[in-house]
Formats: sequence, C-alpha cells, structure tokens
Amino acid sequence: MKLPRDVSGTELVHSLHRLGYEVVHQVGSHAQLAVTHNGRHKLTIPMHHALRVGTLEGILNAVGRHLGVDRDRVVALIFGD
Repeated sequence: MKLPRDVSGTELVHSLHRLGYEVVHQVGSHAQLAVTHNGRHKLTIPMHHALRVGTLEGILNAVGRHLGVDRDRVVALIFGD
C-alpha cells in the first residue's frame, strides 16, 4: 500500500491514537508516544508540517514490528482503507 504524502506530525499522533498510543512527553518539536498493550513501546514523532517519507516509513515499520503486522496493515489501520 502506498504511503500517504504530506502527513504532519500532529496528524500522525492523532492517527496513532487509534492504536492506543498516547503522548507521554513533548519537548520542542518532538513528541514521545507510548503504548502499554502487547508490551511497552515508545516512539518519537517529529512535529513537522510534513514528515519525510523515510521518517514516516520508519515510524510505521516500528509500529508494525511492535504489533506483529506488516506496514501495509498499519497504514490501513491508522489512515483508513
């Protein structure tokens, strides 16, 4: 599945909220999110206007590894199918 373009850090944080991630800390332009189901997992999200494709890819791959699903499934879960 193709990654969405022009996703901001704020949009990604709101989208990851659907999977149970919550903002636990924010300093400057980076927010730390954590989820405790299926073990604790922390992410750092840059709060930029548009995330670079590689940055978005890395974050979604990390979420997929934690959940035990592939990146395409994560994209479908948080951005809709």
